[in-house]
This record gives sequence, C-alpha cells and structure tokens, in this order.
Amino acid sequence: MQSNITARVIACIEHANRQLNIRLPEPKISFNQRGKIAGCARLQTNELRFNPVLLTDNFTAFMEEVVPHEVCHLVAYNVYGRVKPHGKQWQGLMEHLFGLTGHTYHKMDVTKVTGKTFAYLCLCGQVELSIRRHNKILRQQQRYICRQCNEVLRPS
Repeated sequence: MQSNITARVIACIEHANRQLNIRLPEPKISFNQRGKIAGCARLQTNELRFNPVLLTDNFTAFMEEVVPHEVCHLVAYNVYGRVKPHGKQWQGLMEHLFGLTGHTYHKMDVTKVTGKTFAYLCLCGQVELSIRRHNKILRQQQRYICRQCNEVLRPS
C-alpha cells in the first residue's frame, strides 16, 4: 500500500510540474503521521506524512483525495509562498490540477486512532479532554474554560 501512495505522490508531482511548468522536487514521504490526521505537508522540509492506520482502512480515499490534497499544499507553497493553508490559491490548484473540491477535513472513521480521553466537569456537565490537555492541567501549565458557561474545567 505504501508503495502505491508513493507512486501516486510522484505522479501528482509530475502532473503539477507539467501543468504549471514548474520543477517541484520529489518530497520525502513517510508513514508516521499519528492521531486523526490523514496526512500532513511539511512545507519548509518538502515532506509528506501519511497516517498508516487510516491508510489501511481508507486506501481509495487516500489515492483519490488525501494524496492530491497534500501535494497541493507543497505546490501552493512553491508557487505562491506562504499563503493560507486552505485558501483561494490552494483551492484553485485543487480544482485546476486534480478537478477536486478542496476540503479541510476528511470523513474517515477514526475510532481506531482516537486516543484516551479524560472526564472534566463544568456547570454544563461533563467534557472529555485529550491526554495532551489532561497532562497540561496536571503539570499546571494550562487551564481550560468551558465555552458555554465560562467556568474553569475541573477533574470529575
């Protein structure tokens, strides 16, 4: 599967190079993206990272949508410089190069990659926080406030 994704990335890069008459170098490709993110483009290092767990369950979506989406981030950076990640330039490239509507989020099932959560309370009721936020609270680095009642969240 990873070799298919690598081949698709190269094909997308070559297509962009031909269509836009540019010389975008082949990016470094890794399969170590974690969490709910399907893919990530690291612009300054010309790197694409893909989530191996989501890839296994959503191969077609990766080939048709995720790879072109991430490649377009690299193309936009190389053509326009620093612009909004899903702004007009990126959306235009998605449409022009791949005939796709640019979506910010995927609709893949993330139950296999969802991390442990911790229950906190406010006046509204119970709120689930990620392990990262939970640890920041434990280390007294951060306080989180409910958006509805404006009360500081406390452990349940």
